[in-house]
Amino acid sequence: MPRKRNTDDSPLFCARCTMELMPGEGNFYVVRIEAIADPTPPVLTRDDFRKDIRQEINQVLARMEEMTERELMDQVHRGLTLHLCSPCYNLWIENPTG
Repeated sequence: MPRKRNTDDSPLFCARCTMELMPGEGNFYVVRIEAIADPTPPVLTRDDFRKDIRQEINQVLARMEEMTERELMDQVHRGLTLHLCSPCYNLWIENPTG
């Protein structure tokens, strides 16, 4: 009997070892990672209030003009979805940053 693939009929592979994954067989994990830039307000000093705010804003805008929309978005929020086979997941979950 042929193996069932994911709904759009394209193959699914482990992000770590590239083994083909078979949806519905219960032998892989979907890992979602979300990274968000520090959401706390900046720490301001007295010197910060003596600066020319318009000049500061213009400098930031000038730097932003040289960046792509994707680069700008990635500085604030980024999400990633990985598919890992069971053996790779078991290794990864024990040391996700390693």
